[in-house]
Amino acid sequence: CDLWICPNHDRFVFRAPIPTLGTVHDLMHRYERQFPEVSAKWEYEAREFHFGETSRWARGVLVDSEVGKEQLIASYNVPPDKVFVLPYIPPAYVYSSDPSRDAEVIERYKLPAKFFFYPAQFYLHKNHKNLIAAIGRMRADHPDVRLVLVGWKERNSYDQVVAQVKELGLEENVIFLGYAPDSDMSGLYRTARALVMPTFFGPTNIPQLEAFALGCPVATSRIYGIPAQVGDAALLFDPASVDEIHETLVRLWTDDALCADLSKKGKDHDRAWGRPQFAARLREIIGEIV
Repeated sequence: CDLWICPNHDRFVFRAPIPTLGTVHDLMHRYERQFPEVSAKWEYEAREFHFGETSRWARGVLVDSEVGKEQLIASYNVPPDKVFVLPYIPPAYVYSSDPSRDAEVIERYKLPAKFFFYPAQFYLHKNHKNLIAAIGRMRADHPDVRLVLVGWKERNSYDQVVAQVKELGLEENVIFLGYAPDSDMSGLYRTARALVMPTFFGPTNIPQLEAFALGCPVATSRIYGIPAQVGDAALLFDPASVDEIHETLVRLWTDDALCADLSKKGKDHDRAWGRPQFAARLREIIGEIV
């Protein structure tokens, strides 16, 4: 979350991370056993206290979506008139990257000419499991399918993901790059067949916005505020359904016209809500609060 504190220290705006499904309490209890990263070591209790108290004392609370606003009001009893919607935008690096370096990035990582891309830490809720299961199913008819994963190898459930890849015999199909710096990420997006992001919660997410800006087709989860965030610029699927993920992957892998259309729609989406619009809206919100 982000916190802006005014000079006199008596007013601030809190950027609230809101859950993806149900209320805050519903979500955390539902996933507490399945996804320990959101509840281990009293994480749930600490977040509840922090979010509840900060929202209570804040002069204004920023959320990522209209759904997020509804969730915040319902979960923490925050008055509607102090909750402001400010959708995310891509980080600055995507606009300053040099496309002429893309070939060098691909050569350095020794990547194939065609691959799906998923940049995410190996938290269980990022749902690498169902994505890899779908890749395994797809390989029967499309043995050339490739999936490139970016994320720290030393963290979270990385070992479980590697074990699943080995169990399914997908060592040639799934490529682990480890940590990739921002200077390489733009080239990975631009040269990928598509971003495929099967996360279980987020609540909305930044990678699809990065992909939009860089012309990478997007497929992502049909949950929480994501459909409103991406509009018609992405394919949507149920992240709990390997069948739906598999069907989406096949469409993206085999349909050049679909990918071209998604790329165009993503760029249009980025132009419609980018840094100028974000800055203007933020100034309006601060003006209302101050």
